Amino acid sequence: MQVNASKTQKKASLHTHGCRLNQYETKLIRDHLESRGYEIVPFGDKADLGIINTCTVTREADAKCRQSIRSFIKKNPGAFTAVVGCYSQSGYKEIAGIEGVDLIVGNQDKLGVLDYIDDVKNEVPVIVRERISKEDFTISFVGDMPFTQRANLKIQDGCDFMCTFCTIPFVRGRARSRDFSNLMEEARSLAGRGVRELVLTGVNIGTFSSSGETILTLVDALNDVSGIDRVRISSIEPTTIPVELFERMADINHVLLPYLHIPLQSGSDTILKAMRRKYTRTEFLDFIERAYASVPDICIGTDILVGFPGEAETDFEASCQLLLESPLAYSHVFTYSERDGTVAAKETGHIPMPERHERSNRLRRLSAKKRHDYYANYLGKTVDVLFENPREGLWPGYTDNYIRVVVDCPERDLTNFIGKVRLERISADFVEGMLVGVEGSQSV
Repeated sequence: MQVNASKTQKKASLHTHGCRLNQYETKLIRDHLESRGYEIVPFGDKADLGIINTCTVTREADAKCRQSIRSFIKKNPGAFTAVVGCYSQSGYKEIAGIEGVDLIVGNQDKLGVLDYIDDVKNEVPVIVRERISKEDFTISFVGDMPFTQRANLKIQDGCDFMCTFCTIPFVRGRARSRDFSNLMEEARSLAGRGVRELVLTGVNIGTFSSSGETILTLVDALNDVSGIDRVRISSIEPTTIPVELFERMADINHVLLPYLHIPLQSGSDTILKAMRRKYTRTEFLDFIERAYASVPDICIGTDILVGFPGEAETDFEASCQLLLESPLAYSHVFTYSERDGTVAAKETGHIPMPERHERSNRLRRLSAKKRHDYYANYLGKTVDVLFENPREGLWPGYTDNYIRVVVDCPERDLTNFIGKVRLERISADFVEGMLVGVEGSQSV
């Protein structure tokens, strides 16, 4: 089946599973589709082409990907269905068994998926799953439409750390960096499209190294890009963070925001060692304490993996205690899932799944309390919020330290404006605020 949008406009639908890096890559594919004349429609609407960007971090993620694929095919039985990404890299045989799939592309070639679509004519799924390159890379990007939300900027891919529970080195490859001039060119392009906040993303972004540039010199270079007011670092490994970043975060004239998301994975030294993490509990705590002492109003979040093989109740309690007693503002909680090919999957002492879920739920409740307490510290204060696209008449946005804020202001168009907002009350995982000023004016 051949899809070509040049003669009559075709409709394309995209769906993303997983991480911020996947979101960035789906956006690139979307831009290329639009440049070829496709109309992008919501996933679930009728479409001529469907592209599902997949995740394989857990068994549940695999199942959700299969569900999305089948759902698209059921609603669009005559459409061309392409499946790309991490699950395509590792689970291509399972995907090929789903009737109606036309093309399966692994991570090495996923951004070139449209070139393969044009060539596919077979009645059976075509599988493109090349060995992932170890070389640094460039990205071909397009797009001239206004972009009025935060934008992800991919600076790195892959990982060399080989944690015992993780499949990333197998499905994303080893660590490699994006060419510095290429990523700066995209940063300037995004600024020209109206983007005011860039979120640096990758798999292990602290290892970024290109032409002598590091993540430290990169944020300084982005500081000089006209139009970019904010740069936010996404998830970053604790042993890769240069402490010199703290002075940039503390400098109100620098675009680097006072925010870090640093994966912990466990509060137990026994489990950290079994995971082959590169730090101890004490080293992690010392580092985040230094960050809090150095950067006013910094928000630090983390990831904790629950139910790792051999995790005793005391190990789990150590994670709970660390979250509760440290300055961490929240934790994303993940339930351990056996992944074929990993060292941990071969270990003994696997925790029964009901116990894993019970522990995960307990830790999520603690995280919700920590987030609530962090937000409560800012009630009554006036903060800067970069607004995004409205949703159901409300204006969402984030403070520089990543407090999610919603403002009810139907009389103003706040898209892509930075407003002064007084934080008034906590509602679930966001804070309701009152707009008291917008850039360029003293009051509303």
